[in-house]
Amino acid sequence: MASGWAPEGAVQEQIDASIKDAIKQARSEMPAGEGLTHCEECEGAIPEARRQAISGVRLCVNCQAQRDENKEVFTGFNRRGSKDSQLR
Repeated sequence: MASGWAPEGAVQEQIDASIKDAIKQARSEMPAGEGLTHCEECEGAIPEARRQAISGVRLCVNCQAQRDENKEVFTGFNRRGSKDSQLR
């Protein structure tokens, strides 16, 4: 792949760095510690299977789905910059 002045493998390094950042972001949002038996938002019971599957769970399925729906999407960083910004 033609990459101009970039060293060999630079594109793959950018991809790898973006993936590592996404994994780090996802891990930072995972619950940890002792889970709850009842949802901290609606106070509904959290099923035992969910508590065993996700350590540190704090929300029931419905509240978690609502939170995920309203969450801003992390798009990562544009490590290379747009072509437009490079021309300025």
